[in-house]
Amino acid sequence: MKRTERIGAIIRILTENPSKPYALSYFSELFGCAKSSISEDIHVASQTISFTGTGSLETISGAKGGVKYVPDISDSEVLGLQEEFCSRLKDTSRLLGGNFVYTSDIFYDHEMVSRLARVFARKFRDCGAEYVATVETKGIPLAYNVSHLLNIPLVVIRREAKISEGSTVSINYFSGSYDRLQKMSMSKRAIKSGAKVLIIDDFMRGGGSVTGITEMIGEFGGTVVGVGIAIVASEPAVKKVENYSSVITLGRVSSEERIIEAVPTPDLF
Repeated sequence: MKRTERIGAIIRILTENPSKPYALSYFSELFGCAKSSISEDIHVASQTISFTGTGSLETISGAKGGVKYVPDISDSEVLGLQEEFCSRLKDTSRLLGGNFVYTSDIFYDHEMVSRLARVFARKFRDCGAEYVATVETKGIPLAYNVSHLLNIPLVVIRREAKISEGSTVSINYFSGSYDRLQKMSMSKRAIKSGAKVLIIDDFMRGGGSVTGITEMIGEFGGTVVGVGIAIVASEPAVKKVENYSSVITLGRVSSEERIIEAVPTPDLF
């Protein structure tokens, strides 16, 4: 392959497998050339990726050596994403009965979810998480994308136990969104004992679901090392969760007055 073709292939392999380290010998054997040539190719690839602003290449020192793609998003892109998110959310046609807001189209929009995932991948890339956890169902696409960018497994906590999950652990928790006691369950094989877990979800009102997930992780001797929520309601002001990061804050919602208030969450990073 020509050098330009090798560089293009290297960029594609690394960006399609974010946070996954590759030894220089992998590319050397793949392209049939010396490691010194691969090192030069990676240097050019790194400059190209940095220019796009989508991330960077991180070299790994040591005898074997290696490289991995670390996804990123600029502050200006985050602000633009927040403003677009708020604009879409303020559409009063989203109003549902009981002052609920329809968001399924947003959280199943691949382009929007991919950008949101980059925000959380940047925020939590150094938290040491070994798993990403979410509760079914609308938070799954976002949590999956974050797990992909961080190159760690996704764990989906279910509302009801499934026979295909095998032996499960179940707990009860109080959901502020639905104002009632609910149940969640997780397979005993889902995470290893003592694991570090990052919680990602689409929406939080009072923090009941996040508290439930935290308690569930605790049943496995695990630790929650971060909480990322796409939308957090401003009320109630006091949450059951103290440390969390959100993209936007949902304010007053009134079906009668046809109002949906949403603002970017400040100090995201």
